[in-house]
Amino acid sequence: MENRSTLGELQLHRPVELSCKSEYALLALLELSLHYDKGEPLQIRQIAAQQNIPDRYLEQLLATLRRAGFVKSQRGAKGGYLLTQAPWNVSLLDVVNCIEGLEKKDNGSDAVQTTERQVVRSLWHDVQQAAKDVLSAHTLQDLVEQRNAKHQVDLMYYI
Repeated sequence: MENRSTLGELQLHRPVELSCKSEYALLALLELSLHYDKGEPLQIRQIAAQQNIPDRYLEQLLATLRRAGFVKSQRGAKGGYLLTQAPWNVSLLDVVNCIEGLEKKDNGSDAVQTTERQVVRSLWHDVQQAAKDVLSAHTLQDLVEQRNAKHQVDLMYYI
């Protein structure tokens, strides 16, 4: 097979992807984090417009995040959603675990456990652990600060 690449040549462009569901949840929480100090709730339509998230999908995500205790809803004319904790107290791993249900899943334990399968699963475990380490090391506040820094750089570029 001439088209086969060696491991050294292999380029994985997207080996571990952030799901659309998790990305939207993080964007919604980032938007709420940007308004945390004001203490004013944001309506679904405001969050959806700012972060370009479909309203119906956002509504479902916020319901999940509310049940998990990340946000609370406030009824009334000035109602909407608020973070229940300060952005620096919310790890990205906790959010992704909530949305994706990343707790231990059965990955075909009924399959024959060959040496090759064990090697591949061991490597994949290392990849997942590295992703968990990165997500647990960052909070919503980190996203806010990175967003603000990028926003400043973009503003300076246009001056």
